[in-house]
Amino acid sequence: MKNSIEKYGFYFLISVIILYLLLYIFFPQKTQEALLASLSLLKTIIPLLILVFIFMGIVNYLITPKTISRYLGKESGIKGWLIAVAFGIISHGSIYAYFPMLGELKKYGMRNALIAAFLYNRAIKIPLLPLLIYYFGATYVVVLTIYMTIASVALGLTIDLVSTDK
Repeated sequence: MKNSIEKYGFYFLISVIILYLLLYIFFPQKTQEALLASLSLLKTIIPLLILVFIFMGIVNYLITPKTISRYLGKESGIKGWLIAVAFGIISHGSIYAYFPMLGELKKYGMRNALIAAFLYNRAIKIPLLPLLIYYFGATYVVVLTIYMTIASVALGLTIDLVSTDK
């Protein structure tokens, strides 16, 4: 499967290069502006990408399958739920970026229930809480957050009941 993904990635790269060349033929000024904007964006995000790669390397070095199994596996208990809920709440960015990581964690023994709880709790956005409090009041936000956390555990338990991975 990896070879087919690499093959399609290569085809995608070639397609983008050909598209840029065609656009350059018909719209040279706009194509140059787009390319310069892309390079400017790349210069901005390179330090962040380096930090992410360093963080991933540290995590890969420190977290072993045994650790994952102990904290997020079948016998993880309440601490597994707390970890899944907490990391779901504090996680940010595109949800698609988390799918490969969750797939790897699942291979090492993470329970489907905890994956469901993690994904459900991504709906709680810490940066948006002040805005919610401003519009709806603190009581509403606290009740909603507690409800969503409890609902994530209920959903996880339901996933555990219907899951074929036991």
